[in-house]
Amino acid sequence: MGSWYRTSLTDNSVCREAPFDTEAEAVKTREQCDYSKITYEMARSGNTHRPVRVYADGIYDLFHQGHARQLMQAKNVFPNVYLIVGVCNDSLTHSKKGRTVMTETERYEALRHCRYVDEIIRDAPWEVDETYIEKHKIDFIAHDDLPYGTADCNDIYAKWKAKGMFVPTERTDGVSTSDIVARIVRDYDIYVRRNLARGYSAKDLNISYLSEKKIRLQNKMHELKDKSKKVFGTIGERRVDLITKWEDKSREFIENFLLLFGRERLSHMWNESKGKILNALSPPSSPTRDGSPSSSSNSLNGDDYDDAMSSPPRKAPRYDSPSPPESSHNNHYDDYSDEDDK
Repeated sequence: MGSWYRTSLTDNSVCREAPFDTEAEAVKTREQCDYSKITYEMARSGNTHRPVRVYADGIYDLFHQGHARQLMQAKNVFPNVYLIVGVCNDSLTHSKKGRTVMTETERYEALRHCRYVDEIIRDAPWEVDETYIEKHKIDFIAHDDLPYGTADCNDIYAKWKAKGMFVPTERTDGVSTSDIVARIVRDYDIYVRRNLARGYSAKDLNISYLSEKKIRLQNKMHELKDKSKKVFGTIGERRVDLITKWEDKSREFIENFLLLFGRERLSHMWNESKGKILNALSPPSSPTRDGSPSSSSNSLNGDDYDDAMSSPPRKAPRYDSPSPPESSHNNHYDDYSDEDDK
């Protein structure tokens, strides 16, 4: 059997995974043990000629900090302890307590790598008896002090409590295998989606084909949401930088514009533009011809102004007259005016 070794920084002892009770190292340790009676007072004081062999048992499914803390207490209940841990197999556990998450092999291996454990007993019984105690040379049994009942008795540890071979440990509140299982059941959909995304099939997860497709679609939707959040988050982080850069560029453009034209040139350009705009809105009057009436008040004064403002003279009526005498023929053009053609 290959073992992994490391050196402890505290006592310079060699540490490795805990052996099973059937392995040579565990057998040798047990055979060399002088299984003479050790009382609680002797063990407590540390006045013993050998390590005190303390036994703890359980299922240890989904090995967690509560299990580790219980084993730590058992290891430190006396100054010098050799801690033996018994683990029930799957068949016995399923019949007594129900289905486990981890297999018996996985549970054995989890215990072997706990730093407080010195030896592992596989296929441990649900209740220990005198024969089992003597076979493994157990001095004390460590377990929490609450009565652990079965169909046949109220507390399977009552006999060992009466004999003074029981040492209590404390349970860790807020953590247990049942709590972890309940958490998984509560978040079932989340874990199924996660495992499908990691490559597990519908058969592996024991779900129907339609459920698999539905969950995969939900995963895609969540991926799109996450990508959208990242994009908006990136924009949100860069928004301040973009606004700052825009303000800097606009300020630079205005400064360059002012330097190019200057304040005086801009004023001159504005005045010229303003004059052109005013001329376009109010054009000057048309020039007058010589001899024509003028709209200016300066061209008409006194009686001339009154005559100009009075009604125009009535036209003389035109009469048909006999042909003028020969003597008046030459005066015809003198009497004809432009007004007669109107």
